[in-house]
Amino acid sequence: MIPNLLSIAGSDPSGGAGVQADLKTFSALGCYGMAALTALTAQNTRGVSAVHVPPPEFLAAQLDAVFADVRVDAVKLGMLATGDMVRAVARCLGAHPGLPVVLDPVLVATSGDSLGAPDVVDAMLEHLLPLATVVTPNLPEAARLAGVAVPEDEDAMRAAAEALMARGAQAVLVKGGHLAGGDAVDLLAEAGEIRFFRARRIDTPNTHGTGCTLSSATACYLAKGLPLADAVDAAKSYLNGAIADSGSLGVGGGHGPVHHFHALWPAGGSEVR
Repeated sequence: MIPNLLSIAGSDPSGGAGVQADLKTFSALGCYGMAALTALTAQNTRGVSAVHVPPPEFLAAQLDAVFADVRVDAVKLGMLATGDMVRAVARCLGAHPGLPVVLDPVLVATSGDSLGAPDVVDAMLEHLLPLATVVTPNLPEAARLAGVAVPEDEDAMRAAAEALMARGAQAVLVKGGHLAGGDAVDLLAEAGEIRFFRARRIDTPNTHGTGCTLSSATACYLAKGLPLADAVDAAKSYLNGAIADSGSLGVGGGHGPVHHFHALWPAGGSEVR
């Protein structure tokens, strides 16, 4: 049976990140995608210019409508702009235990723009960290959540992951894309085990929505029954292909999006009917 995936995240009108990236990823990996919007953003590949946050009661109504009617096989959490939003999501997930939940703590956009109110971090630590199957921060986000300096090497990544595990996380995937060097290094910590994932860094400016895409792909593979480490490995392979083929797209003048349908569309996107 085709898995049903729910994204709870903000909208990106330029299509490269947020729920748009999540839905593209779900579709590319053979899952049925749904989305509950947590924020409307005015953004493009160059940055975020405005954010509109609906009332948390409306988010709760969206979630109630989905869960009342549709089987949900996994949940991906993205931008949650306020502590009240976080608590609304936690109440919903608490009523539906056992679901694979991938928490991507979207606190900083690829462009460097800060996202989320000051109370979001404390609310995530208290209410969502214990509910998440895995939390997937990048280096600055890991530092904010763990209350440590921004990791600058693999030892510091390990320390940040262990600090988050001590705060109640079941598993932590620290994304090392901000590290210098020829390899992109990510670290997965779970149940006392540390595993590094390494891939050659791809020289491209097209990194808009990479975190959204990786977390969504991980949720897909968890919904398909893969163990966490295998789900992360498969998700990274998918993302690497999407980054490698991103040059065939011509979207924007800043950090362009990855090519979510790189394995499905003909080269150059021609002859598609």
